[in-house]
Amino acid sequence: MATFYNQATLSYNGTVTSSNITTGEILEVLAASKNSVTGSYTSDSEEVFVISLVNNGASCLENITVTDDLGAYQFGPEGAEMTVVPMTYTEGSMSCYVNGILQAAPVISSLSPLTVTGINVPAGGNTALIYAARTNQFAPLGENASIVNTAVMSGTGFSDVSASATLVPAEGADLAISKSLSPTAVEENGQVTYTFIIQNFGSTAADVSDNVIFNDIFDPALSNLRAEFNGAVWAAGTNYTYEETTGAFTTLEGQITVPAAQFTQDASTGAWSVQPGVSTLIITGNI
Repeated sequence: MATFYNQATLSYNGTVTSSNITTGEILEVLAASKNSVTGSYTSDSEEVFVISLVNNGASCLENITVTDDLGAYQFGPEGAEMTVVPMTYTEGSMSCYVNGILQAAPVISSLSPLTVTGINVPAGGNTALIYAARTNQFAPLGENASIVNTAVMSGTGFSDVSASATLVPAEGADLAISKSLSPTAVEENGQVTYTFIIQNFGSTAADVSDNVIFNDIFDPALSNLRAEFNGAVWAAGTNYTYEETTGAFTTLEGQITVPAAQFTQDASTGAWSVQPGVSTLIITGNI
């Protein structure tokens, strides 16, 4: 809805007089909103969007074109900017509902910007587009990052309408763990070393308050077990518990910590990369 004002003047014999000011409102025929289901993202995560269109007029609005920029933004030095697009439409994910009833899949004439044609909104009714897009290498990461995803609705019988959804990187740690054994062939009662690499792809460190717990059951069980975390030797009962009869190894709360990841954007291409935070747990023993 937009408000407009109007005032007239009357000039005569060098005198100017003004009328009262009239006020009017232009009611939007088409109203639009856009929302993300989660509102947050990570590197290479899929997000679901909903565009809602409401027709406040007395006639059906036909052949509307919806153009989604998929979060496109300018990158690079002044005078040499380029457009990068941080999200990729998930092909085949588009659904269209009119007054809550599923319709045939709409026509997509372009993938980037995502362009959907032939959308209709009945008089006094509503249409919803639901679709997914996945973050790619151009999705901003780290502190103060965000993706502003804007769709523009154009057609006849109404002024262009835009709607945006803003996503921010998901907070918290994002941990992964890998395990290796050395040597892989060992004599009976020989010594082996298990190395666990714990990586944090999140923007927040995994600290004592996160109470990360590590568990493993060594089979065969280890004797003369020795544990070391990030170069510091651990003590049984202080940092972990171990049952030599079952091979069950468990860290106590607050012993596993992993620094946050580091995020950098390539100055030439605009692509983002993640350098995960890393902690290392080494366990040796005889089998």
